[in-house]
Amino acid sequence: MKSLRIRRITALPAAVTVTLALLLVGAVQGVRGAPGTDSPAAPITRLLEDQATAWNRGDIEGFMAGYEPSETLRFASGGDVTRGWKSTLERYRSRYPDTATMGRLSFTELEVTPLGSDAAVVFGQWRLVRGADSPHGLFTLTLRKGGQGWRIIQDHTSSATP
Repeated sequence: MKSLRIRRITALPAAVTVTLALLLVGAVQGVRGAPGTDSPAAPITRLLEDQATAWNRGDIEGFMAGYEPSETLRFASGGDVTRGWKSTLERYRSRYPDTATMGRLSFTELEVTPLGSDAAVVFGQWRLVRGADSPHGLFTLTLRKGGQGWRIIQDHTSSATP
């Protein structure tokens, strides 16, 4: 194995130093998922934006399009675990029977972490703004990329105490 020799450079012209710094910043941004990379951040963020848009127009089925249509879907919230896409849809329908109960949904503080080329975990905050209250909390999602793109396969959502 060849050893790497590092030479100490004591003084670099300012232009070279600035150029190297810009190249380093560009390399770091590429790792974080700049356009043109294989980062899942953009498509996953778009999926969550589409979910919020569907929710805000009162379309629970459209909101559920972000979930894997599978009986292995796992949704945990409020001390309960719901398994399966259809059961999760029914849970949403029973808890949010009308648009007043649904309110306006927003997701913030999204942190997308790739777990491989076809899996990612997302941490974030959710908030509903309704006439009488504004419930909010945290969520953790596991997503898998398949034939229909990125879909949520596990959702753990918690509510903050008022």
